[in-house]
Amino acid sequence: MTSFWLDRHRALGSDEFIPDEKCDAVVVGAGLSGLTTALLLARSGMNVTVVEGRTIGSGTSGRSTAKVSLLQGTVLSGLRRYYSKHVVDAYVEGNREGQAWLLRYLDEQGVAYQRRDAYTFAVSDSGVSDLDSELSASIAAGLEVESVSETELPFAVRTALRLKDQAQVDPLDWIEAMVRDLRGRGGRVIENLRVRNVEASDGLRVITDQGELHPELVVLGTGMPILNRGLYFAKLKPVRSYAATLRVPDPASLPRGMYLSAEVPGRSVRTVPTDGEELLMVGGNGHQTGRVASPKGRLDVLTDWAKQHFPGAEVTHAWSAQDHRSISRMPFFGKMPRGQGRIYFATGYNKWGLTNSVAAALGISSEILGGDVQWAKTLHHRVTSPRGIGTAVALNADVAKTLGAEWAKTRTQAATDVRTPPEGTGVVVTKDRPVAVSNVNGVTCRLSAVCTHLGGIVTWNDAEKSWDCPLHGSRFDSDGTVLEGPATKDLGRLD
Repeated sequence: MTSFWLDRHRALGSDEFIPDEKCDAVVVGAGLSGLTTALLLARSGMNVTVVEGRTIGSGTSGRSTAKVSLLQGTVLSGLRRYYSKHVVDAYVEGNREGQAWLLRYLDEQGVAYQRRDAYTFAVSDSGVSDLDSELSASIAAGLEVESVSETELPFAVRTALRLKDQAQVDPLDWIEAMVRDLRGRGGRVIENLRVRNVEASDGLRVITDQGELHPELVVLGTGMPILNRGLYFAKLKPVRSYAATLRVPDPASLPRGMYLSAEVPGRSVRTVPTDGEELLMVGGNGHQTGRVASPKGRLDVLTDWAKQHFPGAEVTHAWSAQDHRSISRMPFFGKMPRGQGRIYFATGYNKWGLTNSVAAALGISSEILGGDVQWAKTLHHRVTSPRGIGTAVALNADVAKTLGAEWAKTRTQAATDVRTPPEGTGVVVTKDRPVAVSNVNGVTCRLSAVCTHLGGIVTWNDAEKSWDCPLHGSRFDSDGTVLEGPATKDLGRLD
């Protein structure tokens, strides 16, 4: 499944990998977090190398619905239940700075974007109550959010919140501009280079599948951190959600605003201008990675919903993306524990990555360069609430329960000779040990079904033809190649 954004853009190409290269900074991950941080460091005169396990922008950044908004569903009311007004204000200020930097940069680079009003809408009693809380939290944080009763949506809503003059963008346009800018400042971006580990004893060593790099500092922009320092995999919930673009019979009837539902399952609506026409983009219907029987079924429900409300709509592209929800409801960014003060990271944007990725990059680069960003200091020094600690305990108890249940399932399965499954399918069976068998495009692969991160039993993703770990969200292609961390090693081949 290729996203609309990735399908419409040409490959940017890779710089050459030079084993044992020395540089000021290595940034791991060529998405929005990594590239923005790399660019900010390069602007200061640092020699920066970005390494990407796949291709530039191929992760969550190139699969986003790409709304640049300070109205973020019901995020602020959720934060206000956990934190003081001072901390919530710091979150808003960081996002405000992130949004302002992004739009200013797009203007400077001549990258097109569209100004749009942002809406959060409710269709139920509980949604109305949630929007009442969100309106109060938004106004308290200084946002000019208003309640409205009418929207452009083709179905009835109970109420909605609106924040005027937000923006939507093609994220690959932004990424391409940053890559060109970075390379123009002497930076390098290397694709298809998988980082296996970072060792911080006797200087930093970035260990990849093709050799080592030797930087003065490292920044991880990999979504879920690929290093276990700080145990952030236990503080994040990986969530897979879906998106699609559709061509409608009458593009003039499409809503002009950017919409998001207050209720679960989520529904996101925006438009996408293309050459000569405008498409509808819908998103939502997410779930914890590796925890549903049929991800394809989740995608089908979303596209059916779009076709119901926009009669005659035809799907042009459909895809999925992985986000990470932090137990604290706040992004994590800054120095990683046990990294000698030279390993930085950013993660946990809770599905609002465009403004939060820039905010994290501004915070990290400022810390590295000796700046003083007050909102970032406030977020760093926040205290996790008892409710947040309870969420962490519940999340990790659920992980332990899932681990035990999946291993128990493999022990109760009958032994099998691991026959080839039907085309386009995969199955975990037992033959002395859990074996993941798939048949994709006529190629049968037999792999260890044990995730290389912490030993979860992977499950088959029928939408993307991948193996997904239900513990911490690592994902592997049907041939076992790592797609998403925290795992850094491929599933073992058994054939």
